[in-house]
Amino acid sequence: MSLSLRHARLSALLLAVCLLFTGQAVTTPQRAAAADPGYLMVHFTGEGPTNQQMYLSHSTDGLHWNDLNGGGMVLRSTVGTKGVRDPAFVRSPDGSKYWIIATDLCIGCGQDWAGSINNGSRNLVVWESTDLVTWSQPRLLNVAGAIPDGRNAWAPEAIWNPETNDYVLYWATNVPVNGVKKHRIYYARTSDFRTITTPQPYIERPGTQEIIDTQIVEVPSGVGNYRYVRASGDGQITLEGSNSILGTWTHLGNLSGIGLTGAQVEGPLWMKFNGTNKWAVYVDQYASGRGYMPVVTTNPSDPASYQIPAAGSYNMGGTKKRHGWILNLTAAEESRVLARWPNTPANRLQSYNFQDRYVRHTNFDVRIDQNITSDDAKFRMRPGLAGTGTVSFESVNMPGHFLRHANYDFQLVYNDGSSQFAADATFRQVAGLADPTWSSFQSYNHPDHYIRHFAYGLRLDRITTTTGRGDATFRLTN
Repeated sequence: MSLSLRHARLSALLLAVCLLFTGQAVTTPQRAAAADPGYLMVHFTGEGPTNQQMYLSHSTDGLHWNDLNGGGMVLRSTVGTKGVRDPAFVRSPDGSKYWIIATDLCIGCGQDWAGSINNGSRNLVVWESTDLVTWSQPRLLNVAGAIPDGRNAWAPEAIWNPETNDYVLYWATNVPVNGVKKHRIYYARTSDFRTITTPQPYIERPGTQEIIDTQIVEVPSGVGNYRYVRASGDGQITLEGSNSILGTWTHLGNLSGIGLTGAQVEGPLWMKFNGTNKWAVYVDQYASGRGYMPVVTTNPSDPASYQIPAAGSYNMGGTKKRHGWILNLTAAEESRVLARWPNTPANRLQSYNFQDRYVRHTNFDVRIDQNITSDDAKFRMRPGLAGTGTVSFESVNMPGHFLRHANYDFQLVYNDGSSQFAADATFRQVAGLADPTWSSFQSYNHPDHYIRHFAYGLRLDRITTTTGRGDATFRLTN
């Protein structure tokens, strides 16, 4: 998990040490065929209220990543601490439902490390979807409240368990046990990420050694000796194997042989390359502040098989990628994801007749204000939610929220996926009513009405006067 409890330790020699490993040269894993779908990473990017939100990146080969949504956040937490870290994707076995589960934590925006370690949120943040692109509003799931004297809940993960026909949800909680207060891994079972069984201890290291991050990968028959391998951040990047998620786990070794210890990296993240028995475990270079790097293997249960790709053979994209999760996409999922979050530029809407004023949201109301350059005044003009050849305006800092009219007034509203919402949030971009080199926006479901400002508030009106034409004319600008 990207929760840097560790003191600043060795980092400057990271790359030099990492590259001093022996064995055959690493070749870049290739996609099995040109038509193979790629990979989707959910992650956060750093500290503060903006970086501790949900971001997405896409890769066609698992090693070269492109930021989606112009590198902007795709989901924002409005619950709990109003920040999120360490997200994990969960896909149901039949592919009909998806969840994102994440740590409810916002360092540098009302919380510090000491407070969050000893009296942090006991909740996880959960989003739910049926298509991977339209997500519910975030909700809180209390997982650590039933742990006696549990102090927090960090770095959640979940995996489908065929033995119990539900999900094993596991996370780290700081708790005193037998006189030793440290982070241990607990688990509970759930079928819906709304209710859970009573949490039980899952992983504990000896003495005072903490464990915060752990992620499990399922390995196909014929590769290694175990059905499941887990990588954990516990002072090392430790590997263990088992044939049952809730069974006995065998210590296999760690990645210190290639120079990767818990003093340098954390947040191990598994990914299997499509069409081949090759895997990567991504590790977050928290000590040097560089985010994720991949380590590749053909046998996750064999520590000696892990190698770091040569410099230049991978690229993490424009944003720093920190503790997250990678989903191997189906073709249909990839098509939906790339259509939903293209790299549409963020723009402001400038008023024609008050050219020092721009459309902005404040407390979800919408108006024009003077000289606004903050993200409150930035929108991405998306393809219209209700029809081709139309547009909708999505907020940059409140992703999933769109400009919507109701009773001829405008507010910034979260898309509930309904046809009514889509119609109310969709417009036709036409030549400006006051100046054809600018733009006006005609309502999709009230085509005789246009977006205009009146007394600086944004509303939907019929336009019949010269003043009205000026009020209903805007320009997209940086």
